[in-house]
Amino acid sequence: MAFLMKTMLSNQVKNLGLGGGGDESKEESTPSDPAAAAGMTREEYEEYQKQMVEEKMERDAAFAQKKAERAVLRVHLREKYRLPKSELDENQIQMAGDDVGLPEDLQKMVAEDQEEEEDKDSILGQLQNIQNMDMDAIKEKAQATFTEMKQAAEQKCSMM
Repeated sequence: MAFLMKTMLSNQVKNLGLGGGGDESKEESTPSDPAAAAGMTREEYEEYQKQMVEEKMERDAAFAQKKAERAVLRVHLREKYRLPKSELDENQIQMAGDDVGLPEDLQKMVAEDQEEEEDKDSILGQLQNIQNMDMDAIKEKAQATFTEMKQAAEQKCSMM
C-alpha cells in the first residue's frame, strides 16, 4: 500500500513540473543519427538498410509471383466454364513476366478433369449415360410429343 501511495505522489509531483527539468535531459540523450540510435556504426547501418531493401524486393517479387499464379488459375477456370475474361488477371500475368504456369498439383487435377470429360464425350461415355437414364420418362415424353404433333397436324389438315 505504501508503494502505491509513493508512486502516485511521485507521479503527481512530476506532473506539476517540480521535477527540476527532467525533460531536457531526455531530448539531449536521443542522438540525431539513426545509426547511433540503433547502436551501429554508419557503415553497418547502411549495410543493414541495403539488406532490408533487398529482402523487401524479394518478398514483393514472391508476392507478385503468387498473385500471377492465382490469376493464371482464374483465367483457366474462366476458360473452362466459358466466363468473361478479366483485364486485371491478364495484367497481373504480364507483370510477372508471362513465365507463370499452373502449379504442379493443379496441372495434375486439370489433366484428370480433361480425361474425365473426354471419357464422357466418347461413345462409351454416352452409352453409360444411357444406362443411367429413366427410360419410362423418355417414352412418356416421346409419346406426349407425338400426340401433340398429331393433334396439330389434324387441326391444320382437313383430310385427316
